Amino acid sequence: MFMAIHIQTIVGTIFFMLYCVTILGLILVIITENRNPLKTIPWVIVLLLLPGLGLVFYFFFGQDNRKQRIISRRTYKRIMKRPHAEKPPHDSCVVPERYRPLAALLGRNNQSSLLYGSGLDIYTHGEEKFAALLDALRQARHHIHFQYYIFNDDVIGNQVKALLIGKAKEGVEVRVLYDDVGSWSVKKPFFEEMKAAGIEVFSFLKVAFPLLTSKVNYRNHRKIVVVDGLVGFIGGMNIADRYVDGIPWGTWRDNHFKVKGKGVHGLQSAFLIDWYVASKRLLNDKRYYPPAPVYSDSIMQIVTSGPVGPWRTLLQSVIFMITNAKSYVYIQTPYFLPTEGLNQALQMAALGGVDVRLMLPKRSDTKTANMASHSFIDDMVKAGAKVFFYEPGFLHAKLLVSDNILTCIGSANMDFRSLEHNFEVSAFVYQEAFAQQMKKVFLHDMRHCEKLIPSRWLKRPLKQRIAESFMRLFSPLL
Repeated sequence: MFMAIHIQTIVGTIFFMLYCVTILGLILVIITENRNPLKTIPWVIVLLLLPGLGLVFYFFFGQDNRKQRIISRRTYKRIMKRPHAEKPPHDSCVVPERYRPLAALLGRNNQSSLLYGSGLDIYTHGEEKFAALLDALRQARHHIHFQYYIFNDDVIGNQVKALLIGKAKEGVEVRVLYDDVGSWSVKKPFFEEMKAAGIEVFSFLKVAFPLLTSKVNYRNHRKIVVVDGLVGFIGGMNIADRYVDGIPWGTWRDNHFKVKGKGVHGLQSAFLIDWYVASKRLLNDKRYYPPAPVYSDSIMQIVTSGPVGPWRTLLQSVIFMITNAKSYVYIQTPYFLPTEGLNQALQMAALGGVDVRLMLPKRSDTKTANMASHSFIDDMVKAGAKVFFYEPGFLHAKLLVSDNILTCIGSANMDFRSLEHNFEVSAFVYQEAFAQQMKKVFLHDMRHCEKLIPSRWLKRPLKQRIAESFMRLFSPLL
């Protein structure tokens, strides 16, 4: 009996020592990765305070995959070369002088071409977005490329599914990509029905139980539709009823855009890269890039970003956009959890006299993220930025517009997750007319906002400020 207890004690001691060595070794690995300390410290705290649970969380959410590649350079170049073809005359595609370094930056870190002459339609309500989307799908003759983070099995989801099945039966090539985590709640029969009808359907970075991997932390947040290579859609709206019906406590306010012309080629290459990653099928035929009519004098760069590759493409470009603003920067985002670089860029712009306006939802769908967001506002208002809380419902719109010439639209939020972890797609548009339109959208939404009064905000209860500051510690993980 004594011998058995002694053996158990020895085994328990050995296990505890191995466990401690594992945790300490993992902490050492995190530190030696030379990450931003703002991201390193929360993980060290989690591992020290909750070693067992922290180990599991780090395995799923904390590993740094930036040095990995999910597509070979050769394949990437083969897909990306199509948007570079058929360039317009040089004198018709001249970016405003002070944004030429930004255009060059996006060309170098993302191989993003200057795409001339696109037309853009703006949708700020789900009804009009889905009406335009369904109409475009009905007119498809050759192919439909359809990619969403969330593709719900609800009323609008089934309308879209039925239309896609109908087009497949007509002989149209239909390809569907959805994010495996974003669409977790959707049962397999929903997608199997499309497959049975001849639609090619794949999930992105599939997470199979029980063999979970760290892929659960790196999600494809893009929303891309391309019809016949002539019409495309990009923005913040997924396929779900809430974009039409709203939520129990208000409306769902979002931005989405229809693209015609050369800009569609950029969306096409973004989709086909993700398609190759998910399906291992390379599509690069020129029929997916038909000649594009000229609709306007706009210049556009379609920019993809993600957790792999050497550069934080979207983060770099957004910081450049803000630090080069001369008159104003207007921002709409549902989540405001900025990296230190982005935080400093906004403060410097405001301190330098730029009219920095930040619009956030007054009430969020994520309480913890909302609390952490509030902790960043103090320094914003002290620097002179103006903050507005959207009241009618949940503001899910993503928008940066600056100086009546440059606009950034797409799927990315102003938070660590979008800027460092998710696969996102954005369009940088150099055109005065479009920037003026989006400025009007922002100013219209301001009429439905509560303007933050700094003197009152900075005097909010100490208990509230402590809770917000505590959640801020975990902002890189939210």
